[in-house]
Amino acid sequence: MTTPAKRVLIVIPTYNEIENLGPITAEVMKRTQAEVHVLVVDDGSPDGTGALADRLSATEPRIHVLHRTQKQGLGPAYIAGFRWGFAQGFDQLIEMDADFSHHPSFLPAMLNLLNEHDFVIGSRYVDGGGTVNWGLFRKIISRGGSLYSRMVLGAPIRDFTGGFNGWNRRVLEGIDLDTLEAGGYSFQIELKYRAFRKGFRFKEFPILFEDRRVGKSKMSSKIVIEALSLVPKLRFKS
Repeated sequence: MTTPAKRVLIVIPTYNEIENLGPITAEVMKRTQAEVHVLVVDDGSPDGTGALADRLSATEPRIHVLHRTQKQGLGPAYIAGFRWGFAQGFDQLIEMDADFSHHPSFLPAMLNLLNEHDFVIGSRYVDGGGTVNWGLFRKIISRGGSLYSRMVLGAPIRDFTGGFNGWNRRVLEGIDLDTLEAGGYSFQIELKYRAFRKGFRFKEFPILFEDRRVGKSKMSSKIVIEALSLVPKLRFKS
């Protein structure tokens, strides 16, 4: 008796990603099998991203859309996507950006590893990983943020801040998503740390993170400060 293939949902939050959404979903479809679906979680993009997502969904049954009325942050967008995936019976859930900074070519490796581990991190900071087209300041902020998180939290995760991650459903259900506090990019730190503290097994594998091709970055100094201030709070609570 053969084991049925696990159903996989790739959650892609969007806000003003109309230039990227068509190419990224097409590349994901090309790189994955029939059991892998995409959920676009659009936060009311004024540039028409949500309408484009609806058109893509109408022609490709593996693409789905969840509309939210306003921009509420990365964390809430992912949590809404995870809950939609739970309701639809997906077994594994992937976090992925819309702008090709997380290239779909890494998805097969992630999915293979996810069958052997509780959660998987596409990492810029393990051997073989790295960044492309980044300035020195951004490299310092990103690598320093992960190093700072690792030292304060005492968790052997090298890429705490990265957003290309794969989760078996039981991990996300075990974390209790209702109790997560982070809304912005610090959401990635909190999610990984909570999973680590619960004793779930993880694996980091190398990816190359390339700066977005088109569109405007959502990163800001406010996001960085929020992330850094959250870390000691997480450690104190634990």
